[in-house]
Amino acid sequence: MTARIERYAPGEGTHDTPWGSLTVFRADSTSTPTCTLYEPSFGIALRGAKQIVLGQEALVFEPGRYLLTSVDVPVLAQVSRAAPDEPCLCLKIRFDLPRVRELLPEVRAARASAPSRGIALSPVTGDLLDPVLRLVRLLETPQDLPVLGPLLERELLYRLLTGEQGARLAQIATAGSQGHQITRAIQWLREHYQRPLRIDDLAAQVNMSTSSLHHHFRAVTAVSPLQYQKQLRLQEARRLLLSERCDVATAAHRVGYESPSQFSREYSRHFGAPPLRDVVRLRVEASVA
Repeated sequence: MTARIERYAPGEGTHDTPWGSLTVFRADSTSTPTCTLYEPSFGIALRGAKQIVLGQEALVFEPGRYLLTSVDVPVLAQVSRAAPDEPCLCLKIRFDLPRVRELLPEVRAARASAPSRGIALSPVTGDLLDPVLRLVRLLETPQDLPVLGPLLERELLYRLLTGEQGARLAQIATAGSQGHQITRAIQWLREHYQRPLRIDDLAAQVNMSTSSLHHHFRAVTAVSPLQYQKQLRLQEARRLLLSERCDVATAAHRVGYESPSQFSREYSRHFGAPPLRDVVRLRVEASVA
């Protein structure tokens, strides 16, 4: 699998493949910790290692383990083991909850009593590797992907739901569960992060009490809803500064800040440098890579 995947990662960074939900990441050297948002997905480390921090929990993502992310979670991530002759190489398969929900009536996934962290590591098993390897092989015959790709993704989801992390995934997709309510809250925040946030309104939106929302939201994401919104705003502002070359005041306004100075302070605390300095550094790193 490593040899096949490496063909789709000729250089550093994240690379698309003929199957839209499957991407490949490569790094030829270690990196400093970076704040980012991990989306619902299944990942395998093929070479090297990453360290991923969510709240106070540090995870080492390395060969022999798979990473399951059940909701969008803000993490601090860094490549911790990589070299030009032995690059860090990972694959990721994104999935959406409606597909997971379709499978729930057909599997006997364990049910968790309360929402748990939205990210976890487990040992890779042959049952999981098999559909992933067949999907990777299928990339070489793209004419077969539209028919066989969805079947292999469905098999992978089935193996995840019936495996060690099945309860974690099922609780997020089960309609009416607290995990599903938190998923709805996260979705609302992602769609309306520019708006002023009233926690009472968000709690009512997902049919939870304010205290229950706070407790379970933090249990899943390791941050409060307000902190989560702030991270969404700062991530989007960074994207605007990098890809659309906005000035700082414009980026701040577009993501919901009324005060550019407050935006700059919070940006510096989050990313470790003021907006312009951070963007210059990222552009230099990208040009070197």
